[in-house]
Amino acid sequence: MTLRPARKPRVQISPKEDGGLGLLYWECKPIFLNFYFTLRRLILFSCSWIIQFCTFGYTNAYGVYNDFYVREYLVGKYTSSQISWIGSVQLLLTLSVGLISGRGFDTGYYYHLMIGGCSLFVFCLFMLSLSQPGQYYQVFLTQGLGLGMAIGVTYVPGMALLSQYFHRRRSLVMGIAASGSAVGGALHPIMLNKLFHGPMGFHNGVRASAGMNLGLLAFALCLTKPRLPPKGNQVSFVSTLRVFARDPPYVIMILGTVLVFAGLYFPIFFVQLNAIKNGIDPELAFYTIAILNGASVIGRVIPNLLVHRIGVFNVLIPCIAISGLLVFCTLAVKDVAGTMSFTVLYGLFSGAYAGLISPLITSLAKNDSEIGARMGICFTFTGACISILLS
Repeated sequence: MTLRPARKPRVQISPKEDGGLGLLYWECKPIFLNFYFTLRRLILFSCSWIIQFCTFGYTNAYGVYNDFYVREYLVGKYTSSQISWIGSVQLLLTLSVGLISGRGFDTGYYYHLMIGGCSLFVFCLFMLSLSQPGQYYQVFLTQGLGLGMAIGVTYVPGMALLSQYFHRRRSLVMGIAASGSAVGGALHPIMLNKLFHGPMGFHNGVRASAGMNLGLLAFALCLTKPRLPPKGNQVSFVSTLRVFARDPPYVIMILGTVLVFAGLYFPIFFVQLNAIKNGIDPELAFYTIAILNGASVIGRVIPNLLVHRIGVFNVLIPCIAISGLLVFCTLAVKDVAGTMSFTVLYGLFSGAYAGLISPLITSLAKNDSEIGARMGICFTFTGACISILLS
């Protein structure tokens, strides 16, 4: 029988050297370090959630602007189809600019992208508040082009940063962070409707919204920091695209994303306008977008709890199928009960896809250094295809 020698203590404390306080110090240090890193991740997660709330959440609230433009601000001069190009181009750039921002994130330009994108976002909102009624080009330049580019620059880095800090529960964390855009899509419409149709009016309402987002974004940017160093030996974009094009699961995923997004945002952009045209009380119709995005919060969180048990694809497929079925149900929605039922159900199931698309892309990445590029390429092709369909 062989006896194993006792392990040497990692730290030897002599009571004579420190008066007996050294043991207390070494016992508390690991606890302190563990608490420190947990607190750091919590702060970073909260800041990422705030960024999604302010930026992509504003895209989800475009239906308020679309309804206001069609019925009041641009009425008589432009058709609903022409006005819808504003939201289509905004969504196109929101997704397509990810091709640049994703690669920039991988090469270490996180602060450049986030500070520039957030500054452009706030600047364009203030410029939108200076636009004049009936001046289509002013609204198109500030909201369609400006806000679209600003949100696109910040979206991919804001989500990809979480992948550097969270590994075991990455899908759950990114799904909950994506719920920030759903909460923004629920709260922004309520605020904007009250401001536009209240004493403040459109111009002051947009300024108030810009001021609120300025404060939140400035707070979030002060507390975020990349953890991994920039990726060295960068290859050209063409070479990167060729490598990803030889990955069949990734290519099929992009094609599926294009098809899903082609119908995903149509109800979000037009649900309020359709409710008013169907004779629903405007005071109630103003809350349709908020209800839809509020239900989307639940849809973005709960399915992520199932991903680690049954897989991301097994969660996505049923949610996508039900969302597609609900889109066809809009043809029969004419009353209050039908409209409210549709908004809740569609928010639940469409939110699942919106919350799982980023974890889906990261699950196909071979290493963390290519997550930004994969997300950017996917969203670029998606945005380019669906903007025309939404118009």
